[in-house]
Amino acid sequence: MKKIPLLILIFLVNMGVKTAHAQKSQLQIARNSIGKLQAAINNKKDNKAQLDILGEGVRAAEAAQNDRKTKKWPETWAIKAYLSSYISILDGDEGNSDRFYGLAVDAIDSAKRLDKFQDNARLVEASIYNINIKKQNKANNAFKNNDFTTAFNLLKEVSDFFPKDTSLAINTALSAQNIRAFDSSLIYFQRAKDNGAKDPAIFQTLSKLYSSKFEQENALKALEEGIASNPYNANLTNDYINLLLDNEKYAEAIRVIEQNLKVTTNNKLLFFLYGYLQQKASGYNTATLAYNKALELDENYFDALYQLGLAYVDTANEALKAKSTDGNQKFAASINRAEVALLQAHEINQNDKSTVELLIEIYTRKNKLDKVQELKSKLEEF
Repeated sequence: MKKIPLLILIFLVNMGVKTAHAQKSQLQIARNSIGKLQAAINNKKDNKAQLDILGEGVRAAEAAQNDRKTKKWPETWAIKAYLSSYISILDGDEGNSDRFYGLAVDAIDSAKRLDKFQDNARLVEASIYNINIKKQNKANNAFKNNDFTTAFNLLKEVSDFFPKDTSLAINTALSAQNIRAFDSSLIYFQRAKDNGAKDPAIFQTLSKLYSSKFEQENALKALEEGIASNPYNANLTNDYINLLLDNEKYAEAIRVIEQNLKVTTNNKLLFFLYGYLQQKASGYNTATLAYNKALELDENYFDALYQLGLAYVDTANEALKAKSTDGNQKFAASINRAEVALLQAHEINQNDKSTVELLIEIYTRKNKLDKVQELKSKLEEF
């Protein structure tokens, strides 16, 4: 075996020491860049100054990662992850930002794999934080461009990382709605609500999502919670009453309406619904009063006019059944009122078949056969 001269051996050893020292020096430069960055932030240096520091640090970290020894150190990758992730949210050039985002993601994976004792946990956590900020920015851009699938996939990761952020949860839920991922939408709207979001639209949407799953009790509960957070909100109250009606909870609906009418006097729908419920219970006098209250607020309220006409027809029929001495007089008065209300309704919506049929019934009773024939002809056009 050929011997290596001592002088050359010493030279090779020295070269090895210098190389190892150089790589350790590169890692130290990368370490120092973190401190320099913090100082630059504290001194309110501009983005360019911060990016110069970060760029120097990343170059040093990459030099260290290419050394056979320091590339096995988790610190090398944790520092690179942190510096790269910071560039990804600071650099205004989208292509450059995305490149460093990819570098940061890869470096985080390496740091986690190598760091068995989590000595660099804080750096890794800070890197993941930055990555999620970048994901949020990418998601917002995707949402603006109507790429809701990309927006949702990114936002759900960010929302899961920041679960207390209600705005994030709402945006995630909206993205899910746009791709018809309704179960996911429900989860994130629920998260927003559970963390203190009070926008009435959240509770309305939650209720509709539960209703679509035939979970009516949860749908009602969502609206009850919304009303508790937004007392006497007209939209929530109307939705709640309508849902009570859909589920045939009439007594509860009446109680809610009466409670609201004590403090709300300008909600025509509340008066209409109260009249409708009273009419169903044969409380025709109370019903007509309620419909007239609704019409005081909107004289062209078609539904109120139609139901008012129908209530007068029902009152007229009751007068005939009573067989009292003034029954015919009450019948005539009620039929006349019904005619007036229904003619107004017909003027507003001339294509409503039910209105025309009621008017035909009234004119038949009044023996106004020309009117009957005219309306029947119109009915045939429908």
